Amino acid sequence: MAHSNIFSAGLAASALMLAAAVSVIFISDPAPQASAQTSQFASADAPRTPRHRAANAAERMRVIDGDTLEDTRDEITYRVVNIDTPETGSRARCAAERELGNRATATVRTLIAETRRVDLRPTGRIDRYGRTIAYVVLDGRDMGEMLIAAGLARPWRGRREPWCDTNGNLIP
Repeated sequence: MAHSNIFSAGLAASALMLAAAVSVIFISDPAPQASAQTSQFASADAPRTPRHRAANAAERMRVIDGDTLEDTRDEITYRVVNIDTPETGSRARCAAERELGNRATATVRTLIAETRRVDLRPTGRIDRYGRTIAYVVLDGRDMGEMLIAAGLARPWRGRREPWCDTNGNLIP
């Protein structure tokens, strides 16, 4: 009988872990409205419990840089999947990279502040800095694709590539 209870508890714990691994975190305003757009990353049928709500997405998400966000309530740092944005601060290799990185960061802050719904879908991978790699979808639109289209990011090719040439100019 004890083995049966242990097995049942283990099975329940495994089911909860699996559910957590495939869930989408919803951050919505208190009265979410149906969107005409649907996202391949967000499920319209996913449960919306109080744990997945915030009054304002901007209050919950902290923008670290153009491709890194932190969920301040759950203390999870997310790296946006499939993009690379220029570095900011001392990590930038030239002034042009730093300026473009600052623009990317400011743009993400504005996008987050103006969005009604932020959908985060972890890929199940963690990068070498401990960040959860995830799709970030803002009101049904992929944030990474938006940044690439705006010229503030480029597709991630598996490793960091330089943004500056030897003269300090941006590499197209």
